[in-house]
Amino acid sequence: MEERTVFLVSDQTGVTVETLGHTLLTQFDTVKFKLVTVPFVDTVDKARQVAARVNRVAEEQGVRPIVFTSLVQEELRKPLAESKGFVLDFFDAFVAPLEEELAIKSSHMLGRAHGMFDVQSYDLRIDATNYAIAADDGHGVRYYDRADVILIGVSRSGKTPTCLYLALQYGVFAANYPLAEEDLEASRLPSVLEPYRAKLYGLTISPERLRQIRLERRSIGRYSSAQQVSYELRAAEALFKKYAIPYIDTTHSSIEEIASKILSETGIERRVR
Repeated sequence: MEERTVFLVSDQTGVTVETLGHTLLTQFDTVKFKLVTVPFVDTVDKARQVAARVNRVAEEQGVRPIVFTSLVQEELRKPLAESKGFVLDFFDAFVAPLEEELAIKSSHMLGRAHGMFDVQSYDLRIDATNYAIAADDGHGVRYYDRADVILIGVSRSGKTPTCLYLALQYGVFAANYPLAEEDLEASRLPSVLEPYRAKLYGLTISPERLRQIRLERRSIGRYSSAQQVSYELRAAEALFKKYAIPYIDTTHSSIEEIASKILSETGIERRVR
């Protein structure tokens, strides 16, 4: 399999260029990519150092590295544009056409996407994240009135990471509640959840994947046995259907995909973008 080095260069955290670059690279599954993220390239000297690094890799490997950049300032982009890498400049590709369409020049200000320019949105994400932690794993039931969504499912089905992602990325107040064995045996929704049925959303997963996850956490005992895992998932899905609770199979979905599907199907507003 062919291998290529990919530099993801940003003048801030690198989140944007990583997301866009990764999205494009996933379309080329016959190539193995070695990803190198270089954040906070905010001076000409740093940009020159990255360009020199790109040039060294090109000489060592005999093929030019791929370079994704989201650098805002022209003087920072120039050293990379002159390097021996194959440079894909997201800023240049999209901002110039937007300037032409809007008939105005962009501000070229650093940190707009992930900075502290919108303090209200930032504070909302922090509040939502604190809420997700306080209302994790069945705790904080008294705060469920504030929840936008309450994820339910068996242990290790992806509830906690999904709640945290919804909070940090979108400012959504997400709680989660684990379905205990007594709930599954009784085929009954826990009484504490009854007042919030309209907010419930279920997560399920394949027995094979769930057992793999549980074995990594606790390899002995009934918790990770194939029989127990299969029983819990069958019972949980039966409960979802009985109470008409929408649910999603998380087996082959990333956290980003799970969160997006939940928001799309429930109509919950993305408070932060």
